[in-house]
Amino acid sequence: MSRISLAVVVFAACASAFASPQRLTEAEQLASVRTPLAVKRERVTADIYHYQFDLRVGSAPNAVVRVHRVVRERAPWLPRRTQHAVMLMHGDFANFVTNFAPTLGSPASSAPGLAPYLVSRGIDAWGVDRRWTLPAADGDISDLGEMGVEQELGDVSVALAFARATRALTDHDAGRIALGGFSHGGQLAYAYAAADGRHVSALAVLDAYYDIAPEHSELRDFACANAAAGREALAQGVTDSENSFFIELGQLARSAPEEVSPLFPPYTNRGALAAFLGLTYWFAPYTPLYHLSAPVIDAEGNVTGLRESSEDSVSAWLAGATPHQSLRETVEFDEIWCGTTPRPELANIRVPLFYLGAAGAFGDYGLYSTTRVSSKDVTTLVVRRFGPERVAEDFGHGDLLYAEDAPSLAWQPLAAWLLRH
Repeated sequence: MSRISLAVVVFAACASAFASPQRLTEAEQLASVRTPLAVKRERVTADIYHYQFDLRVGSAPNAVVRVHRVVRERAPWLPRRTQHAVMLMHGDFANFVTNFAPTLGSPASSAPGLAPYLVSRGIDAWGVDRRWTLPAADGDISDLGEMGVEQELGDVSVALAFARATRALTDHDAGRIALGGFSHGGQLAYAYAAADGRHVSALAVLDAYYDIAPEHSELRDFACANAAAGREALAQGVTDSENSFFIELGQLARSAPEEVSPLFPPYTNRGALAAFLGLTYWFAPYTPLYHLSAPVIDAEGNVTGLRESSEDSVSAWLAGATPHQSLRETVEFDEIWCGTTPRPELANIRVPLFYLGAAGAFGDYGLYSTTRVSSKDVTTLVVRRFGPERVAEDFGHGDLLYAEDAPSLAWQPLAAWLLRH
């Protein structure tokens, strides 16, 4: 299939979505979707290819829903048909590529990626980027202040409708698909399934919580304090929770690993990377010993390296961070955790749920949310290496995506569950 033929398929997919909206709000969302501004295709590995579609959904500078598809091809531009599909949503300082297909990132990562793994197991892997991922460092961010959870829920609905309509044409399958999310993408997945969920057949949450258990009031207090500080910043006109720190930390670890870190002297740049990733709870105590990557800790409590993920993969993750991020989204996510704002309730969720946690991150603290849904089909798995006495060294948040053993410990159980649902 040629690029022109694919454009026809995509246009027909949009038209198909327009023709049969399930309710008025969906019709309003989909009515603004036009033929993609751009279609991109690139090879991932073997016969697995990555497609990227930019859908204009408004007049604002970044009013674009960027949809991704990673799929096996049977011929150029012609996807191999599958019976199972999932839409994946990324976490903070990231986009679909850097979280789920990192070999395509800039810089390219040595981590193979969850999306190609799922595709190789017969699962059509889709994704959607939130609007704040789109502008370049010097790009137009005049609409950043509008990028909150309500807008994102609408964008997720558009992306899911587009994926279903496209699959109806390329796979002869217009059925609902699974929705998955990592980190804040998992919190957003919970919110979508609770608020709407019309396109969703199942829900897979990777290391996130939505409701905080009553006994963990200190976590709720932290979220409430962050939400209040963020609201004050928004009132003062701040809209960008920019990611230059992550980018510089990752870039320096790659370009000058043994030089003294300007961010954390007297650490070297590689030492600063390991310390930040291994002791993340110093900065962001989402759980008491929350960390992005499992550290190696010596007898004095110093981080001497990373236990699960390679320095290449995690430095690429940070160096490839998006320049900008919506402060409004961050505040509204904190308010959901705080419980101070009206929010979709987990009891509205009735589809099957799979929770995949990392013992050294959200881990067991994410289990409470799984007890709040109305689904009768709930599966949980917390990946752990050690007992509770060594949580500080255990599998970290990002290790679910970048660890050497992530395919066997995390991805295989997720793929098996998706194939059953």
